[in-house]
Order: sequence, then C-alpha cells, then structure tokens
Amino acid sequence: QLQACGGGLVQAGGSLRLSCAASGRTFSSRDMAWFRQAPGKEREFVAAVRWRGNVPVYADSVRGRFTISRDNAKKTGYLQMNSLKFEDTAVYFCTKSRTSSVIWSELGRAYQYDAWGQGTQLTVSS
Repeated sequence: QLQACGGGLVQAGGSLRLSCAASGRTFSSRDMAWFRQAPGKEREFVAAVRWRGNVPVYADSVRGRFTISRDNAKKTGYLQMNSLKFEDTAVYFCTKSRTSSVIWSELGRAYQYDAWGQGTQLTVSS
C-alpha cells in the first residue's frame, strides 16, 4: 500500500511538498506516480518517476512547477509543488505501477497502477 500525506491549505503562488510512504517489497522496482482528482472531475495524471534511472515525467499542467522524486531506501516518494494555482486544488494520490515494464506512452494511464491510498487534500486559495 501507498499512503500520501502533506496536503493542506496554501495561498496561490505558495509551495508545498507531498510525501508518499510505501510498504511491501516491490516499491524499488516499480514506477511511482502522482494523480489528482478535483471535485466533479476525473482522476488525472500529475507526474511519474521511473524506478530505473529515476527519470521524471510530468503532465503539461504542472511541468516546470512540480518536481517528483523518490528515495527507494526509505520507500518514500515526494512531490514538490511550487507556484501553486487555484486549479491545483484536488485530492492527490500516490501509486505504483502494476509491473516493472510500463512503456513510456502508458505512464499517464491510471490502469497501469495499483495500491491506491486514500489521498491527501490540497486546497489553494486564490
């Protein structure tokens, strides 16, 4: 299981870092991702980091503002969020890929991931 934490209320333009604690033995050999879901909207991909090489991938909406990272030794992932906007308000979920061989074009697909936790709420005030 993965559990996200660190959400809160932030003013627009502010920063926040989310953390994701993983359990089990496969975290280090799985891609890790963050998704978010705003009220009334579908869950959307935010960012992913490859288990091999720690290569990050970002959604266009957050590229340049968010930074994803991971520490396999601690079984922990992070999402550093800067220059926050009102439209970043959502529940943020971290997750890991079902397999160790997700192709690049599939990294943003929610069905490639399992072990969804409860998520953590980020509210950005305008």
